[in-house]
Amino acid sequence: MATLEAPATTSSPTIPPRPASPRQTSPRQASSRQAPLRQAPPRSVPPQSEPAGAVEPGDPLHTACGEPVFDPLTGEDDTGTLTIAEAAAATGVSTHTLRYYERAGLMRDPVARATSQHRRYSADDIRWVTFLTRLRMTGMPIREMARYARLAGAGEGNEAERLALLTDHRRRVLERLDEVQRNLAAIDKKIAVYQERIDR
Repeated sequence: MATLEAPATTSSPTIPPRPASPRQTSPRQASSRQAPLRQAPPRSVPPQSEPAGAVEPGDPLHTACGEPVFDPLTGEDDTGTLTIAEAAAATGVSTHTLRYYERAGLMRDPVARATSQHRRYSADDIRWVTFLTRLRMTGMPIREMARYARLAGAGEGNEAERLALLTDHRRRVLERLDEVQRNLAAIDKKIAVYQERIDR
């Protein structure tokens, strides 16, 4: 009896996996990826303006004697007063000195204040500060300046005291001036000696 053989099974050939192809990138995408990021331009900061009344050294407002060279009642704010920076420019002293004059009790009248509480100097204030500066530059002590300010602020009736105070100060100024003149004469004499030796 013949033996039936099972038909041979043919295995299907193994198909190797297809290697993944690199992802295609369009030229437009490639250029957008490679292009560097654009930075926003730096913001320009506007320069800060100088405060009103600020002046540089050597400005025509300053003179050798410290006198104001303009009418302080012609302020641009139409209030007839000056800010502390403008008052400093008009008198030739610093804003620190103006504040010190107030603290030391040297102002004849209180300095007015604006609604913002900033100081406002009148023409009388400017003239008073100028005179205070002359007293100080000629050597009057602060205590005597304060006394004179109190007398002047009290009004009429104490003119004799004010006269005596200023007369005594004038005497001391003349004494120092005479001493300076003698010292100057000695210096001139020594200069003349050296000049004579050089000219021989």
